[in-house]
Amino acid sequence: MVKGGEFLIKPVNPSEIFTPEDLSEEHRLVAQTVADFTENTVVPHMEELEEQKEGLMRQLLEQAGELGLLGTDVPEEYGGEGMDKICSILIAENIAAGGSFAVAHGAHTGIGTLPIVFFGNEEQKKRYLPDLASGRKIAAYALTEPGAGSDALSAKTKAVLSEDGRYYILNGTKQFITNAGLADVFVTYAKIDGDKFTAFIVDRDTEGLSLGAEEKKMGIKGSSTRSLIFEDAKVPVENVLGQIGRGHVVAFNILNLGRFKLAAGCVGSAKLAFSHAVKYALERQQFGRPIAHFGLIQEKIGRMAAKIYAAESMVYRTAGLVEKMLAETQDGNVAQALQEYAVECSINKVHASEALDYVADEAVQIFGGYGYTKEYPVEQIYRDSRINRIFEGTNEINRLLIPGTLLRRAQKGELALLAAAQQLAKEIMQPKLSMSNDSDPMKTVQDLVDRSKKIFLQVGGLAVQKYMDKIQEQQEILGMLSDICIETYAMESAVGRAFKAMAEQKAEGIKSLLAQVYVYETFPRVELRAREALSAMLAGDELQTQLSVLKRFARYRPVNLVGIRRQIAQRLLEAGKYTV
Repeated sequence: MVKGGEFLIKPVNPSEIFTPEDLSEEHRLVAQTVADFTENTVVPHMEELEEQKEGLMRQLLEQAGELGLLGTDVPEEYGGEGMDKICSILIAENIAAGGSFAVAHGAHTGIGTLPIVFFGNEEQKKRYLPDLASGRKIAAYALTEPGAGSDALSAKTKAVLSEDGRYYILNGTKQFITNAGLADVFVTYAKIDGDKFTAFIVDRDTEGLSLGAEEKKMGIKGSSTRSLIFEDAKVPVENVLGQIGRGHVVAFNILNLGRFKLAAGCVGSAKLAFSHAVKYALERQQFGRPIAHFGLIQEKIGRMAAKIYAAESMVYRTAGLVEKMLAETQDGNVAQALQEYAVECSINKVHASEALDYVADEAVQIFGGYGYTKEYPVEQIYRDSRINRIFEGTNEINRLLIPGTLLRRAQKGELALLAAAQQLAKEIMQPKLSMSNDSDPMKTVQDLVDRSKKIFLQVGGLAVQKYMDKIQEQQEILGMLSDICIETYAMESAVGRAFKAMAEQKAEGIKSLLAQVYVYETFPRVELRAREALSAMLAGDELQTQLSVLKRFARYRPVNLVGIRRQIAQRLLEAGKYTV
């Protein structure tokens, strides 16, 4: 079984990577059901949702519940569907076209419901899960506070045991809580005795609980975002979720899943924006022909498609890893599986949210002035996309978590990063590396992926050696390492998917072209981030020596990316949407 983060130090067999082409008939049926529901039931009400028409969001969530789309991750014994994690990702991707509805759905089914699925006791599961799976009750997740966002453990909300021992009395405020206006159940956090960070299940009708006004937001306007105010709120002691003082275990494991699902939603939104842009480019006439025929528009289409392809490949690869771990462990502990792949969850979140922002921005550009008006859908997609880099831990926090988690596992002996770095040091002493110039372009991009791993080990090894225990204070260096790690996983996922399709003699479509574009456009950024990091850490002869090593790793023969992007654009313009 592949461990979390192990992709950096071990070769990956493409046949072992789960890809969208591996979806079963059941998976495809689920995806189609969700897509149909979104298109036929949600999209016709988009304008009303944006205006927060009273009762509409709840009505739509209840309809989703009737189709089983709220209980995917809830075990059958508690009224759910008990589907695999692939289905969870498919639902998140295909419901994304619902805009604000997708946000409400994701908050309810993910971070709202799953804390009880993963950490609730038997009585709590029986009491809450059947109603949450059916839509009779709606859930929300209340972690953020006015003074505690990314630093969740600095929360000020307090919980004091009542004199009769029957209740915890909560005082404090939670802020920016999705679904607050319609939720019946809140998973929230408070400190018992001032220091024991603990999770609680709080019912809407709890005495002492009130809500603030709706936030007026830039995007996702149809979703409810309000504050929770606890003023001597009486929460029964039996509503403690998990163990007292172990609320961080609940919070952080749930955020892993939230990041993972958010990435899938970003892929769905990016595909939607891309399809709108392609359709418009084919219809919009300028200078006597469709703008889709112009080179700079085709360049945009080629780059957008490559980013979507990489994000889609990494999301389903990660889903396959989680599902495989669940199948190979006796207890099927989802939280444990997500913890194992916490690095990959953060990678997915950062990469997919930034890929969506890129695609949404370019879609608006293809629409020109019309893209800036509410008359066309890309305007809303553009506004809605921006929150994803803030949701589920900002991208900056996730960039710190990635190398931090890797180093922590290496120190515990759970990940052989140190041994790999030592082996690399020996390799550096060998004769000069040859330029990556294989006549087979796919072998070349695979070689560049391997070199990216070496670059990570080179820079990471030097950073650990230089800063030791104080490396956490070097956030810029950690951010650069994180970028190298993220792009390595994305490149390898894209390339591995193409190789797998070729090996299985399936129609590989334009996968190899997309993989080439993504790697050739991304690898120079890996070198740049490494160069920046080395220049920040070293000076003089030591810097020049390491830059020479980096130059050896980074040499490659360029290809005609203009021609490849044109091929991609022409094929996808013919299809009229993103399809590989």
